[in-house]
Formats: sequence, structure tokens, C-alpha cells
Amino acid sequence: MWKSRFCRLIALQVVGTFGLLTYLHLATTSNERDRETLQKTQKEYDNVDFGSQVSQAEKVAGLGAHQYLVNTSSSKREPETLNKTNNTYGDVRLGGKWSPTGNRNSSSGEKMAILVTFRDREEHLKIFLSRMHPFFQRQGLDYTIYVIEQHGEEPRFCKGLLYNVGFTEALKDDPSYDCFVLHDVDLIPENDSTPLYTCAKSPYHLSVAVDKLKYKLPYPGLVGGVLALSTSHYKLLNGYSNLYCGWGAEDDDLARRMYKHVLRVKRPDRAVARYHMLPHGNHTKNPEKYFLLFNGIRRAKRDGLSNLHTMNHTVTSITRKALYTHVLVNVTKRNAINTHMKRADVKG
Repeated sequence: MWKSRFCRLIALQVVGTFGLLTYLHLATTSNERDRETLQKTQKEYDNVDFGSQVSQAEKVAGLGAHQYLVNTSSSKREPETLNKTNNTYGDVRLGGKWSPTGNRNSSSGEKMAILVTFRDREEHLKIFLSRMHPFFQRQGLDYTIYVIEQHGEEPRFCKGLLYNVGFTEALKDDPSYDCFVLHDVDLIPENDSTPLYTCAKSPYHLSVAVDKLKYKLPYPGLVGGVLALSTSHYKLLNGYSNLYCGWGAEDDDLARRMYKHVLRVKRPDRAVARYHMLPHGNHTKNPEKYFLLFNGIRRAKRDGLSNLHTMNHTVTSITRKALYTHVLVNVTKRNAINTHMKRADVKG
């Protein structure tokens, strides 16, 4: 009796191991399979006939590890593979490109590059991609998402520099972009009842009402969060300053450049432009932001796109992934702005 029981357990282990190996192979090659295929495979494995002599408890024990892998595997996948297992992204083309079906012209008539800068925000990026692709498509936009990621020795986040790199690389990729949306990775629109994303004729500040800020604009000159700029306006402003690293003031510097060039910032209605901010930790502050901001207009012509090639950074790689084009930027350690540099800047 015990020998027969032992043989059944051995058979159960062999079949279970084979099933697990089959599933693991499917999981690691999921970028070539869709959700329906994986569900079918799971169902077939769940219905394996282990023989009438095997108890229900033994069958549950043999399938337990398999079911655990099914339930937890999606949280460990890379963001760009999510569209292979969840058919919620339409026909997004390689590199994160999408346009209205059968019509290269978007509802706004603009070809749009969405620039998203980030560092160490992988979870935010996953949420952003899963929410924003369907959102942009419902709005009928002709768009491409570019994710500009910082790495390297510089511990502070250099957002302005990254936006300038993203703008430059996107135009190399496709010179026909006429609208750029500068988008924080942690801001998600709450509704899409009204067309929202467009460059219009003026700089267009979209993140007017953010939940964390009690849906109020903190001050009239704010342009950070989500901002739409035409290609010509971005070039006119010489882009962002490259000198801000750490939290604060780079967007205010850009707003002053707009004021200098008499570009009036427009905003949609606060009832429409409502955003949810994803939770995140504290930012590393920039102790030099006030000095940089005070002298920002004086530097505007020579600090931005015009001197990007002189900044200590390297574009490590540009990769077309399933849901976005990934621009990886190595930023080397930066020295603090010393007294000599400050004096020279003041004279300039």
C-alpha cells in the first residue's frame, strides 16, 4: 500500500516539475505572447489529470507553487512588457509611438513628443505608462513617449539638463515634432472629458489643479509639472538652464525666460486640468537655486540648448522599447558654483 502511495507522489512531483518548467519558459518569453495565450496555458496546466487515485489535497499542493508564480509574476515584469500581457495600449508601435487609426493627423493637428524625466522612479514609470497611453489615445493624439533617465555620479536630479537632452534627441529621431509636453512622471490626469494636451499658440501650463496642492495654483508664475511648448518656443527660450541640479527653481527660471520673450502662459480651466500626484519621498534640495534664479535672465542666451554640448554628460544609450523610447543619460559629478564663477556670472 505504502509503495503504491509513494509511486503516486513521485509521479505527482515529476508532472508538477514539468508544468512549472513549462510555465517559467512561457513567463520569460512573454514578450512574444499575449495575455490570452498565457491564460490558456494556465488553464491547461490547472486541468492536468493526475489520476483518480490522487487526493484533492495532493493536487492542490502540487499546483500551489504554479499558482503563486501566476499571481506574482506581473509585478516583476519590466514596464515595456506590460502591453504584451494586458491589451490596454492599443497598437502602440515600438518606441512608444501612436497615432489615430488610419489617420496620421491627430485631433489637434499636432505631432507631439512627450518628454518624461526621472531617476529611481521605476514604480511611478509603470503607473505612468499604464495610465497615460490609454489617456493619450482617448484624446486622439499623435504622440511618442520619450523617457529620459539620469544615472551616473551626480546624486542630484538635473531636470533641466535632461529635458534639453530629450528635446535634442527627439528632434534627431523625428524632426517633424511641432509640440513638446514636459511631463513629471508622478502626475496623472484625473479625467479626459475635454481635450487637454496641445501646444496651442502660447506656452500651455496643464497641471493647474493638483490634489496634493488642494487643487489650487500655488502662485501665478508656476509652470512646473506638465507644460506644453511648441518646438519653436522651446528653441526661442534656449530651453532650460543646464545648471540646476536638485529640487527647485528650474521651472521658475524657464518662466522668466518666457516673460523676457513676451510669451504669455495660458492654462485650461481648473475644473478640467485636475491631476493626481503619486506619493514620493523628499527631494534633494539645491542650495544654489536662489543665486542661479537671481542671475537667470543674464545667462539665458548662453545657458541651455546653446551650450548643452559643453555640459558634463553623455548619452549612454537610446533604446526603442515597447511602450517608450528610453534615453539614458550619464551625468558626472558637478562642482558647486564657486565664488569665482559667481563673480564672472554677475559681470556677464
